[in-house]
Amino acid sequence: MKNNAHPHTRAPARRLPILAVLAAGAALLASGCGALPDKPARATLYDFGPNVAAAAAAAPASANPSALPPISLAEIDASTRLEGTQLLYRLGYADANELRPYGQARWSLAPAQLLHQRLRDALAARRTVLGPEESATIARAEGRVPDTLRVSLDEFSHYFESPATSVGLVRLRATLIRSGSGGDRVLAQRSFAVQRPAPSADAAGGVKGLAAASDAAVAELVAWVDQPR
Repeated sequence: MKNNAHPHTRAPARRLPILAVLAAGAALLASGCGALPDKPARATLYDFGPNVAAAAAAAPASANPSALPPISLAEIDASTRLEGTQLLYRLGYADANELRPYGQARWSLAPAQLLHQRLRDALAARRTVLGPEESATIARAEGRVPDTLRVSLDEFSHYFESPATSVGLVRLRATLIRSGSGGDRVLAQRSFAVQRPAPSADAAGGVKGLAAASDAAVAELVAWVDQPR
């Protein structure tokens, strides 16, 4: 007999590797549970805030809110990059041609939609504002077509002039169109570029700057539309 050792004295030697493997596996499992990633942080949603500008621009109580003729307001056009809800910024001091998104900040709606709401409220303070379908209904029923306001949103970004100085930058192009028996004709067209200081160099500061710039641009646009023609 080559090996005189008792079988019971050899059993622990055979079990030790198994116990070691089990122990190592338990340790790895425990460490793996501790290393599970946290849930991704939810992006902060922003809008333009309470519509203070519309209340400030409202006509006096003695004035007739329908003194001006009705107007049809089309949906605001925007470039593909501005169709989403990303909050965008530019580093003007580094590369002003590059649009960059904030990682954990979003608009509640696309900027063009937020601006459309603001513009509609401001126009409605002094006249009846119609959508394209309502305007078409009036045209069929009464034989007259309200003038149409078309707006394009060309720029809507948190613009950094330097690492410490930034503004909310808004650029619009507005076209006033009148329809008649001979077709459509352009009554007037104008571009608006407005910027307002951002109080801080982050997404929250950019939102405040852009909201203020949007309200200022809307006020300028409404004053332009209200001019007699």
